[in-house]
Amino acid sequence: MTVLYEDNHIIAVNKTCNEIVQGDKTGDTPLSETVKAYIKDKYNKPGEVFLGVTHRLDRPTSGVVLFARTSKALTRLNEMFRTNVQGDKVQGTKSIRKTYWAIVQGAPKVPEARLENWLVRNEAQNKSYIAKPGAKEAKQAILTYKTLVKGEHYTLLEVNLETGRHHQIRCQLAAIGCPIKGDLKYGAKRSNPDGGICLHARKIEFIHPVKKENICITASVPNDSLWQQFAALVH
Repeated sequence: MTVLYEDNHIIAVNKTCNEIVQGDKTGDTPLSETVKAYIKDKYNKPGEVFLGVTHRLDRPTSGVVLFARTSKALTRLNEMFRTNVQGDKVQGTKSIRKTYWAIVQGAPKVPEARLENWLVRNEAQNKSYIAKPGAKEAKQAILTYKTLVKGEHYTLLEVNLETGRHHQIRCQLAAIGCPIKGDLKYGAKRSNPDGGICLHARKIEFIHPVKKENICITASVPNDSLWQQFAALVH
């Protein structure tokens, strides 16, 4: 586990692909429990350690995950995420900004664009689909992307979310003919050796929930040859 930022109120770590943020039906040890154990050991804390989950990343996704170490920080961060990232209305001013990097098959026809779609989530399949505007249970999904590095077979994109929908990046990029490398669920040609997908939560910027300072946390890319090659070419 790599700790990216830590103070008395919050802690951010770099999640690897195939780690789960919270416990689920698999029974695998979640990242939240690993972080609790780290805090308990480092600070020699007696009893149960408080740790609040503020947001999640899909299991096959890597990158920065932010946790709250106090109830005050958790309440404030939850509200910030709810209104700025996962709300039903696109907010003009965000107090939390998340930037993703994605390695996709091929290259988008337009190097930089804003994508607006309506998504419907299929719970049974754990998958989202593009729907017509106003379709039943459809939610608006908006993101912007720009090309950072274009390779022979793959392209590195930077993605910024204006909404936070289920599998939004995976679904919207696949819809323009650029599925994320390794993402079989959304049309990738083959899986990655580690079972993950090449979607990485690269950076999170926010106002500290207690100190009210600007915080920017960046997560290094996975230790993979293609990731390392692309990252080295980003200026």
